[in-house]
Amino acid sequence: MSGFKAILLIILILCALATSISRNLLTSVVIFMSYSLVMCIIWILLESPDLAITEAAVGAGVTSVLFFVTLKKIHAMDQRKNAEEEEEEERDEQDQAGL
Repeated sequence: MSGFKAILLIILILCALATSISRNLLTSVVIFMSYSLVMCIIWILLESPDLAITEAAVGAGVTSVLFFVTLKKIHAMDQRKNAEEEEEEERDEQDQAGL
């Protein structure tokens, strides 16, 4: 069991580092959600189910939804989509010019 706890601790540290290093906001939110879920499992292993439920509901649930709504309001998810569409249009134009 202690090996499993060590693996969870390593995953928790990696999630924390990846969240702070990631340049993409959407990726950071998803990694933060996984951090909260790993923390929830750790609380269960520490025999504290009330904190585990709270962590799952607030950390992975409500907070993540608020982050997604915020990203949508500031158009962070749309900008990424628009950038991908612009790159695709440029490739199409280059292909047409080459023909």
